[in-house]
Parts: sequence; structure tokens; C-alpha cells
Amino acid sequence: MHVQYRADHIGSLLRPADLLAARAKGTNSGRLRFMEDQYILKALARQKELGFQIFSDGELRRRNFMSELTDAVDGFDMEDSIARDWDAAREKPAVASVTGIVNRKLKRMHPLTERELPFLKLHSPGDIKVMLPSATQFPAIAFKRGVTDKVYRDHSALLWDIVEIMRQDVAQLAADGVKYIQVDAPRYSYYLDPKWRSWIKQEMNQDPEEALDEAIAADNACLDAARREGAIVAIHLCRGNNRSHWYAEGSYDAIAEKLFNSLRVDRFLLEYDDERAGTFEPLRLVPKDKVVVLGLITTKKPQLEKSEDVVRRIKEAAKFFPLENMAISPQCGFASTAEGNLLSEDEQWAKLKLVVNTARRVWH
Repeated sequence: MHVQYRADHIGSLLRPADLLAARAKGTNSGRLRFMEDQYILKALARQKELGFQIFSDGELRRRNFMSELTDAVDGFDMEDSIARDWDAAREKPAVASVTGIVNRKLKRMHPLTERELPFLKLHSPGDIKVMLPSATQFPAIAFKRGVTDKVYRDHSALLWDIVEIMRQDVAQLAADGVKYIQVDAPRYSYYLDPKWRSWIKQEMNQDPEEALDEAIAADNACLDAARREGAIVAIHLCRGNNRSHWYAEGSYDAIAEKLFNSLRVDRFLLEYDDERAGTFEPLRLVPKDKVVVLGLITTKKPQLEKSEDVVRRIKEAAKFFPLENMAISPQCGFASTAEGNLLSEDEQWAKLKLVVNTARRVWH
């Protein structure tokens, strides 16, 4: 099997300090756009220098990995939010949603990647990767009882309206020649973790298994719209990454058979950077015509992994899934939100260099 992009990356990069400062100061949009352009050019050049064959803009224009949707779609009240009362770090108070609350009928105003794709098409040194949030991300965090249910009867009705918006965008990306479309889907980890399965029942008033089936159907509807000859569609299964924190744990076993056999993707990008992910054994359930991208390099900690340890773990994974059908990446992006994870840009690039070097070492 010919696998493109043995060295992969999730997409987001740390924002340079002066870009964050300019945003915080309210720098005028023209100046801010110029700064973003310059830093994206540097990020593209650095990816090429390291040896990547797939290129992203690092999400440097985004506030967070979901903001291109909330910026492109009218209907989100960014002043309202739902407090979250469970935190994996157990050190912080409840955190608020960063998406705002849906308080009116959603309406797509312009393409989600309108600010990103034209510049990438002009300047990318190779194949472009575009990251979009899963439609399944929004009902759980943007649906507020007493507000959203005046417009959408339940979480499901909101979900399918978002699916229709996403379908337009992924179809357009594929038509525009984008080689690699990645859907970022943190919600599947809820079905691995007993405390979050309980939350789905109590807060969303849904049966977890039925909700899982609906989530798969929703993502498939979006992924199918991206099907074009030569385009890769992928899904990244995330367990939380904001500011080096996490929110869900558990082996993929609980959902592996259904998920791996039902999601119509070419590549699964799976987080395997620590013990919270469980063993590689669930990989035995991935169909052999898929590619598994092993997220073995953590973006949460600055310490650089040892190359021999990463190679050893790839060989362990190969006991359950063919080595020739695998690739390697960090477990997540470096900046799911603009504030970024708790490491430096130099440490980020060192980890990305390790990804490329390991891919070369294992797959020549």
C-alpha cells in the first residue's frame, strides 16, 4: 500500500508572542493581517525545511480550532457560554465554552476557510492540509437550555443544521484541489470515558450509544461531501488539548469496532502519547485499507521524546496493524486555542523534526 505523508502533523502551531500581543491590543485588521501573513510564510518554510510534504498555515489566523466556523456562521452569541464543572487537571475552576451559545437560526455567511485558503494556495510549497472542526463538536457546547431550544428543539436538530453548513465547505475544499482535509473530533472520547457517558445522559438527555451512532452519521455526511479523486479525508480523535490539559481518558476498545468500521475516512489520527490512551490492541479492528497515524509525540510537554523509544512503540503497534499502513505525527496540535500549549516554539519545532526523522528511519 502506498501511503502518502508518513510524517504528518495535526495542523495547529504556537502563535508567536508578538502576534498574540497585537491581537490583545486590538491592532488594526490590516496590520494584523500583514503580521499573520509573514508568520504563516515562515511556518510554511520551516515545515518544508524539516522535510514535511504536507503543509498547514498553523491555524495562525484562528482564535481556536473552531473559530473559523463561529466567525463564518451567524447565530452564535459570543457573550454567552455554558460553565463546565469538570476539569481533568483538578486545579482550575469551571471553564467557559469558547464557542458562544446558539441563540438564533444558523446562517452561513461565507466559506469557513475564506481567510486561510487563498493565501495557502498562493504560497504553500506543496500539498495543502486544511483542518475543520467536526460538526459534532458544537451541540454539546453551544446548546443552552432556555436559549437554544427556542430555535432548535434539541441537540440533534442543531447538529444536522451544522452538518449542512459543513458539507458545503468540505465539498468546496475538495473541488478547490485541497489534497488533505482533516476533521478534528474531540467528542468521540466522551464515549470512552464513564464520567462523560454519564454527562451525555444527564446534560444532553441522550442515550450514549444512540448519540455515538448519530455522531458517526453526521461526520460521514460531511466526509462524503469531500470525496474527490486524489483527496484524502481524515479524522483526528482528540482527548482534550487546551493549554496542555486534557478532559477524557480510556482505551479505544469501547468504541473501536463501531468507529473504525463505520467512519468513512482514509486516515485515522489517533492519540497515543501517554497511558490514558490504553494499548495498541484496538488497532486490530481498523480495516486494512485505512491508514493509522500514530500520535506518539506529545504536544503537551516540552521534553523531547527519544527516537529509539518512538521507534519501539511503532513496532509495538505493528503487532496489531500493518506497519506499511501507518504514519506518525504528534498526538494533537500545538495550539488548539491561540494561547497554545506549555512549551516554546523551539521545542515545538524539535518535536516536529523528530516526527520527520522517525518517519524516515522507519519507512525509509
